[in-house]
Amino acid sequence: MLEHSGEETASPWHRGELAMQRSLGVVERMDGPGRNFVRKVMPEQHRAFFPMLPFVVLGTVDAKGDVWATVRAAQPGFMSSPEPETLEVSLPREPADPADDGMEDGAAVAMLGIQLETRRRNRLNGVIRRMDPGAFRLRVGQSFGNCPQYIQPRAAAFVRDPDVPTAQPPLRSHVLDDRARRMVESADTFFVASYVDRENGERQVDVSHRGGYAGFVHLGADGALTVPDFAGNRFFNTLGNFLVNPKAGLVFIDFETGDMLQMTGKVEVLLDSPEIAAFPKAERLWRFTPENIVFRPDALPLRWTSDV
Repeated sequence: MLEHSGEETASPWHRGELAMQRSLGVVERMDGPGRNFVRKVMPEQHRAFFPMLPFVVLGTVDAKGDVWATVRAAQPGFMSSPEPETLEVSLPREPADPADDGMEDGAAVAMLGIQLETRRRNRLNGVIRRMDPGAFRLRVGQSFGNCPQYIQPRAAAFVRDPDVPTAQPPLRSHVLDDRARRMVESADTFFVASYVDRENGERQVDVSHRGGYAGFVHLGADGALTVPDFAGNRFFNTLGNFLVNPKAGLVFIDFETGDMLQMTGKVEVLLDSPEIAAFPKAERLWRFTPENIVFRPDALPLRWTSDV
């Protein structure tokens, strides 16, 4: 983990993000984009975007400090922005979801709105104000857009009423079984959550998309996942968080069945390793070792097709 530095107070980025930017010599170049594009309010196009979506990706932190990523689905309109500083979300509590523990009143969370068919995505984080068990209001801490790189286009359709949960129970373990391994090894998409506790006492959670060719994640015999990091916007929200707090939460979706594979565990960033050469176009790697695993069959009421 990185030591605290006074440089963070003068920058829009925290010390982990700065360390990643410093490794490429782009700290000064990224100062302006950080101040201009990472906002404390949602721009109008983001406020119009989230209500169109049938699902959202969330990053949360449970009572033990473990971070989880999840995907929740509902009919479009379950999210709305009555004012630029807030996003209202109508979602029932979901005890089968390990990420639900981190969605209490006052909890810091992150959200990713992503429209796979158009490859649009927008991110925000903030603090939950719980209105009732079926809804909460997110007070925006940071809001910013992302480019469409590495997003595999897919169209979604509901196969059941999203208010009707699956009857299949979650399966919990500490190691990946053959079914989970196949999910990881064939994936071209997953989502990753991370977080830091900043010097001012605020918790900042992030959840992000990761994509590539099918099989771009390497799964070792020891159960560790090695993930290539490709060229991007150089914000380094995810990897910067990892440098400060080496914890991650991953979620993989089976787009044909609605199954979800959720994991939380430890992560290591590999900035200079001979292994990088084995991953085409990778600039660096990170390695994730799962500690707690939850496989949730038929968790999502959506199915996706690539015919877009």
